[in-house]
Amino acid sequence: MKIGVISDTHVSGASLHPKKLASRVINKVNESASVLCETVRPYFGDVDLILHAGDFVCIDVMTALEEFAPVEAVAGNMDPYEISSRLETKRVVSAGGMKIGMMHGWGPPAGLEKKIRKHFDDVDLIVFGHTHYPFDKEVAGVHMFNPGSPTDRRWAPSHSIGIIEVDKELKTSHVQLD
Repeated sequence: MKIGVISDTHVSGASLHPKKLASRVINKVNESASVLCETVRPYFGDVDLILHAGDFVCIDVMTALEEFAPVEAVAGNMDPYEISSRLETKRVVSAGGMKIGMMHGWGPPAGLEKKIRKHFDDVDLIVFGHTHYPFDKEVAGVHMFNPGSPTDRRWAPSHSIGIIEVDKELKTSHVQLD
């Protein structure tokens, strides 16, 4: 089973605060769900499932990603009510015989993986977001994976998404988009 992993898409169709808009222009962040999907198409075109770890910001992203595969998701701290009212903030998904915990995250990025880890027992993997920084390590006996962000890299080396492959074992990888 091949799973596409994405988080912190922050695609917005609404007007932005001028400071945020200036930041997006400088960083060439795309505001279109369809263009985001064209960016990830080479990697998500053959996935069986997509996990989104929150901060869609715009419901159009979920709809667009569903064209590739079913989407399992959690709400992020920046998601408006139309999204957060539909999604849980924490959940466990079964995929490929694995139990995958999902949670977006909150607060300062330092040590976030340890805070999130405390919320899950008896899972094989935890997928999270919030930091926009790729993460792929074991924490307190559980593999934790953050795909980074395809649209807003902050301090990360590049825009990124993730791929999880589940066969006889679990394999995770990041895809740098720039």
